Amino acid sequence: MKEVISLLREIVKRRKLIWDLSKADFRKRFVGSYFGIVWMFVQPVVTVLIYFCIFQLGFKSVPPVPGVPYVLWLVPGIVPWFFFSEALNTVTGCLQEYSYLVKKVVFQVEVLPVIKLISSLMVHCFFVIIMIVMALCYGRAPMATWIQVIYYTFGASMLALGIGYFTCAVNVFFKDMAQIVGICLQFGMWLVPIMYQESMFADIPMVMTLLKFNPFYYIVAGYRDSILTGHWFFERPTMTLYFWVVTLVIFFVGLKVFKRLRPHFSDVL
Repeated sequence: MKEVISLLREIVKRRKLIWDLSKADFRKRFVGSYFGIVWMFVQPVVTVLIYFCIFQLGFKSVPPVPGVPYVLWLVPGIVPWFFFSEALNTVTGCLQEYSYLVKKVVFQVEVLPVIKLISSLMVHCFFVIIMIVMALCYGRAPMATWIQVIYYTFGASMLALGIGYFTCAVNVFFKDMAQIVGICLQFGMWLVPIMYQESMFADIPMVMTLLKFNPFYYIVAGYRDSILTGHWFFERPTMTLYFWVVTLVIFFVGLKVFKRLRPHFSDVL
C-alpha cells in the first residue's frame, strides 16, 4: 500500500510533466511519416474488415446478439483489446526507450509506464468515438450506459499497468520479455470471446467457466453491455468483484517487483 500511495503522490506532483511527455510520446509515433496519424487507424480498421468479411460475409455466421450485425458486435470487443495490447506492449519497453531519464537520479521512473499508458489512451479515445459513431450509423439509440465505457477503460488501464510494471522491470534484465509479451497477446486475443461468441461452447460448461476466469473477459463483456445491451456493471456483481480482486493483486505484485528491481535499472541500462 505504501508503494501505491507513493506512486499516486508522484503522479499528482508531476502531473504537468507526465501530461507533456505523454503528448510528446503520442506525436513522435508519427514523426517522419507522410500519412502521420492516419497509420494509427490503418491496422485496426483492416483487422476489423478482415474479420467482418470472414465471419459475416464468408461464413455468414448468426449474429451473436439477436438483431445486431456481426461488425457492430465485434467492434466493442476488439476496441478495448487494441488498447490493452498496445498499452502493454509500449509499457514493456518504456524503460529502454527512456533510458536517458532512468539514469537521472532525480527522475522518478515509476511514472514512465503511466506516460505510455496515457499515450495509448489518446489513441483509444479516437476508437471509442469511432465505435459510438458506428453504433449511431447502425441506428442504435444513445443509452445512458455508454458513459460506462469510461469505467471499463479505467479497469483495462489498471490491468495493463499492473502487468506492465512487472514486464517492463523484468525486460531490463531479460530482453526476451518483450517478445514473450507479444506472443502471449496473440494467444490472449483468442482466449477472450472477441471474434467468436461464447455460446459456441454452451455444451462444454468447463470452457465457459475458463473463459470467465480471464479478467479481460469482464472488460469485453462490459464494453458490449455498455454499447449494445444497456446493462450496468453492478448487474454483474460477482464478475465485478472477481475482476477487481485479481487486477489489484496483479497491480500490487507488479509494482512491488518494479520497486524491488528499480535500484539496478541504471546500472544495466
